[in-house]
Amino acid sequence: MLRVGITGQAGFIGTHLHNFLNLKKDEVSTVPFQDSYFKDTEKLKEFVSGCDVIVHLAAMNRHGDPQVIYDTNIKLINQLLSSLDATGSRPHILFSSSTQEDRDNMYGKSKHDGRLMLKQWAVKNNSRFTGFVIPNVFGPFGNPYYNSVIATFCHQLTHNERPEIMVDANMQLIFVGELVQLMFQKMTEKNFDTDESEYKVDYTWESKVSDILAKLEYFKTEYFDNHFFPELNNKFEVNLFNTFRSYMDHAATYPVRLKKNTDDRGVFTETIKTSMGGQFSFSTTVPGITRGNHFHTRKIERFIVIKGEAIIELRRIGTDEVLSFELNGDEPSFVDMPVWYTHNIKNTGDGELITLFWINEFYNPDDPDTFYENV
Repeated sequence: MLRVGITGQAGFIGTHLHNFLNLKKDEVSTVPFQDSYFKDTEKLKEFVSGCDVIVHLAAMNRHGDPQVIYDTNIKLINQLLSSLDATGSRPHILFSSSTQEDRDNMYGKSKHDGRLMLKQWAVKNNSRFTGFVIPNVFGPFGNPYYNSVIATFCHQLTHNERPEIMVDANMQLIFVGELVQLMFQKMTEKNFDTDESEYKVDYTWESKVSDILAKLEYFKTEYFDNHFFPELNNKFEVNLFNTFRSYMDHAATYPVRLKKNTDDRGVFTETIKTSMGGQFSFSTTVPGITRGNHFHTRKIERFIVIKGEAIIELRRIGTDEVLSFELNGDEPSFVDMPVWYTHNIKNTGDGELITLFWINEFYNPDDPDTFYENV
């Protein structure tokens, strides 16, 4: 069992990597880390001595004084190396650098110099080192105004703010899910290049900032405003759409009440409008029974209660807050399932519950996407 520790575990990439590794419990175990360990020498030494692999993600990205960024990031590396030397630990170190190494800024310089420091330590101590040079990373739950312009745009569009393009640059991008899979591959592979000190991560999509914003504005109009599933033409658009959805205020949005058209024949209600195809199904549930208690990493789902009474619960993986929504077939309504949220539906009425489901998996349906965990 490979013991993996992640500095910066609570950050954007760290959270995704930690959650991903928890899906691989037959191969790895995670060693807990808190940012406060960098202020406690003994805690940091205890942490490094318990790891076979350390993924060093902890870093400062932004500050009013660029020199503070450089000094902070170099200090973190020095503290890590001091703890390794003090304990005689020789783990495989994976370091997240950035393509900003080539730019004239202190953040990029701190990443470049830090990568070389780690390389020199690994050579001196006959230890394995992988220095990832990573393009722009995007994905669910990134911090707006900090992690990426995509995070900022998504937050602004889902909170009725108007995005502005400062520089319409050409962006080379990788989805955070693709990046953590690559990190997992590197930490577990048996045959590897003896010098991975500058491992340049390939970008998986390239686009101008204005084109990305236009696509996100399309998502806002179609999905957020009109509740219409938009057309998604490739893997990047699926990942971008799931990223966009993660910034919605789910508690304020759901359940969405559907419009009923009633005449002498009965009632007609539109439940789903989509340009994406997908699978439609329904279930009946007897009183008191709960279905679900699992989460997905890429599937897009909608649950529509058309008969009976139900409660749908959502909880983001790694958190304790539970969102609870009451639905009733007398007022047909739906809740969409966000990625990385474990969810369930319970029949809370006295009669039969009928729920309509729409699911779209998109790519690689043979790759497991359903993982069980109680809300």
